[in-house]
Formats: sequence, structure tokens, C-alpha cells
Amino acid sequence: MRIEIQDLHFSYPGGVEALKGVSLVVNTGEKVAIVGQNGAGKTTLVKHLNGLLLPTKGTVRIGDWDTKDYPVARLSSRVGYVFQNPDEQLFNKTVYQEVAFGPRNLGYPAEKVAELVKNAMALTELTGKENVNPYDLMPTWRKMVAMASILAMDTPIVVLDEPTTGQDAASIERIAHCVQVLHQQGKTVITITHDVDFCAENFERIIVMGGGRILLDGPAIEVLAQEEILATTYVEPPQLTRLGNRLDFPHPVRNEEEFLDMYRQLHRQRDRA
Repeated sequence: MRIEIQDLHFSYPGGVEALKGVSLVVNTGEKVAIVGQNGAGKTTLVKHLNGLLLPTKGTVRIGDWDTKDYPVARLSSRVGYVFQNPDEQLFNKTVYQEVAFGPRNLGYPAEKVAELVKNAMALTELTGKENVNPYDLMPTWRKMVAMASILAMDTPIVVLDEPTTGQDAASIERIAHCVQVLHQQGKTVITITHDVDFCAENFERIIVMGGGRILLDGPAIEVLAQEEILATTYVEPPQLTRLGNRLDFPHPVRNEEEFLDMYRQLHRQRDRA
């Protein structure tokens, strides 16, 4: 489902202008990461996607819906939002009830709810924890419950707010797997994060924000090469990207596989020379 944002401005009641003319298009099935320092406008921007905030000026369209014309309850059928802090999202007594709440609230029949809950719990590796109180779980698993509760709604767009914050390596791997599966299903996945390594490894497009505006927007491998602009937002490219730049690689690299491929290619060229 296409997202179209045109000349979006937003000011908070105190007068702070958090967004200053943001325009962008996210096409169906894209994986997009939005990065930038605190106060850049990232969270303010994505909260416009499901109507939690409405534009002071400009328009936000989710498919053929203008968000000004639909309540949050309706927009939640198109945009699922996983909060940074799962404790702000969880309120049911068992994991199953929590994961089932969303699809039930959307009015799906019982058989479909059961199927969606089963699939979401399997994807987040929560199977077997159905009857556990979410607050009896460790924070990493509460994050999985929050994710499963949104995945079970089967929305065409999923927004992940700082998904890796406070997560261990195993949990980050689970989240990355969820992103890949959602992409394979044709869903649009958007994340806002400070974890540039997670972006580089899992997202194809990166948007860099600063001061309520978009500073960079393009393929991840190109955006991560813009060290000077990234530095103005206190965002550093991944370590291997920076190392490749220092070694004068002809193209930026994002991860270990790309780094080693480029190193071997250059080594072969030197041997032939």
C-alpha cells in the first residue's frame, strides 16, 4: 500500500515546529529506515501514518485515504505501529489475549483470528507462551509480544519504533527475521532507529532526518556513504562502511559479506596487475 506525504508541517501545542515541509513517497513493499538524532522529527513523522498526529499543514495519504478523514481505529487496519517501549502497548492478562486483541478488534471471524494469532506467535517464537502474563516475561520477550500483537492484525504497513533498543543479539535476530518475512509477504516495513548496523543489514532505503526536514533519501548503500551529512545528525555509518572508505574501496559496503567480496575483488585485481 502506497504512502504519500506532501509538504507536511507539524507544530506541537507549545509552538515547537517538529516537521518543516516533509514530502516523500513510500511504495508498496518497500523496507525503509528513518534515522537521525533525537529531535530530528522521526517519531513525529511516523505517528502521522496512523493518525496519532494530524498535519498542521500538508497531507498524508495511506493508499487512497487522507489521514485527516479517518480515525485512528480505522487507520489501524492499514498501519500497524509497534511502540519503542512494549510496556506502553501491553495490557491483557495473557500473551494469547494480547496478540488476539488487535484482529478481534478489527472484526475478523474467530477462525481467522486464531490463524493470525498462531502465525504471529510462531514468527516471533512465542509459541508455548500463550497462557503466560506478558509482564512475567523478560523485556526482550515483551517486545516480541508487542510485535506479535501488531503482526496478527495483518496490516499492509508495519512501523517499528526503535525495534532493537534494549534487545539482546537473539532478539535482534528474531526482529530481523520478522522484517524479512514481512517483506516476502509484500508488506511495507518502516523503522525509526539509531541502530545503523541494523538498518544497513535489513533495509534497502534509508531516510536521514535533521531539524524536521529530510536531509538524505535513497538506497542504503549510497546514503551510508555520505559521512559528512550523516555527521551533522550524529549518525555514523557502520564500522565496515567506514573501514571500506578508509581503504579507498571504489564502492561503499554495508556488511561483512559485501566487505569481503570487495576485498577479494581488489586483491584479485592487484594480483593480475
